[in-house]
Amino acid sequence: MQNSGAVELKLAQHAAGLTFESLSSTAVEQAQIFVADTLSVGVAGSRVAELEPLMRAVKGWGTQTSVGVWGQNWCADPSQAVLLNAFQIHCQEFDCLHEGAVLHAMATLLPVLSAQTQISVDPVSGRQFLTAVAAGVDVACTLGLAANQGLRFFRPATAGGFGAVAGLANLRGFDAQQTLSAFGHQLAQVSGTMQGHTEGSVILPFQVGVNARAAWQSCDLTAAGFPSLANPITGKFGYLPLFEGDFDIGSLFDELGQVWRVEQLSHKPFPSGRACHGGVEGLMALRREHGFAVEQVKRITVKGPPLINHLVNRPPIQNPSPNYARLCMPYVLAKVLQHGEIEPTHYNQDALRDPVTFALSQKVTMVSDGNPDPNTFAPQTVTVELTNGECLVKVLSEVLASPSRRLGKEARDKKFKSCWALAKTTLETPDTIMAQLEQLQTLEDVRPLLARLTSNNISGESNAIKR
Repeated sequence: MQNSGAVELKLAQHAAGLTFESLSSTAVEQAQIFVADTLSVGVAGSRVAELEPLMRAVKGWGTQTSVGVWGQNWCADPSQAVLLNAFQIHCQEFDCLHEGAVLHAMATLLPVLSAQTQISVDPVSGRQFLTAVAAGVDVACTLGLAANQGLRFFRPATAGGFGAVAGLANLRGFDAQQTLSAFGHQLAQVSGTMQGHTEGSVILPFQVGVNARAAWQSCDLTAAGFPSLANPITGKFGYLPLFEGDFDIGSLFDELGQVWRVEQLSHKPFPSGRACHGGVEGLMALRREHGFAVEQVKRITVKGPPLINHLVNRPPIQNPSPNYARLCMPYVLAKVLQHGEIEPTHYNQDALRDPVTFALSQKVTMVSDGNPDPNTFAPQTVTVELTNGECLVKVLSEVLASPSRRLGKEARDKKFKSCWALAKTTLETPDTIMAQLEQLQTLEDVRPLLARLTSNNISGESNAIKR
């Protein structure tokens, strides 16, 4: 590889050279926490109805049966299992994200690390696994943070795919030049349109899956010696100029190895777009504080940055698709008014058709505060106007489960167990895997832990994908 750009090489060197010993204790702790959260969300995703047609298509794409599909009772070809598991992570809008980068880095990353671990002849230790997690999150979020303007393409898929390459390259033991080569192959495959978000389409999690699969293929191409590119990140038609346009990545280099992006991830305590979370939290808080009844509500207004308006200020419609509803603030807040909370079952067909929900959703409006930062979720203000003329206001400078307001262990455990219970097939009780995930850095072999993400009756020929 000749004439490699400084940016590309710097990212490749960071990903390839990262070791467990260089990580901070907080980075290790948060990596373990978000591995657990992401795995549970991926298991829960096995339940969604939209997965069925995707599975029918994927079953004809590969003949190997070596990697488990989470929350189910069968295995698939590694690259196809990667696609499905990534889809399952993001399909319920329940997965963690880096708010500053506007990026769900774990959704593309964890499926490829899991697949590599499962097919590895040698044991993969928890320390190796967590190091690869940190490398992948660092690269994906650095690309996301480099953007100086709002989303042009679906960054969780596009930048997320490069993060998956970085993590997988680290786990496979690639050197910097091999990692750079894999970045080049990823550019050749990167995709992710915001049209899916505009329409509230299930294409969004599919794009996450496609880019995760591309990361797997990119590393395979490198391992096979297939020629690549020298400047895939900053070249004239490289990732940042083409997909982000206005960017500044040089200022982030001094933070590589000093600031761990995995420490900056936010949980999603509610199964909806992160941009809905301020509205949900504010409405729930006002309801607890003032105890008003549903019929007393005249209007709900959520005021926040342009980003949240761009992502979830969509008109309520009758009989929306599940993905449209998850990304629709009026729908989500209508369910919170009805039930006092929002949960995955509120996107089932009967719930989506509920005329009461549609009527309540008409009471919700959103307003932009004109914040000049195109990539921020806060502050947000939730205002509830009552029929008696009273006006209740909740101001959120930071949204719940952001790094400055971390989700506590009790809430994390509750979410894990509720997600685990949504598995499409019956899995063993979650207590053992929860305990192991809390001590992931001490495990000498992660493979038995990952095997618990699929049904215990997966074995031998019963795993084979029937064509």
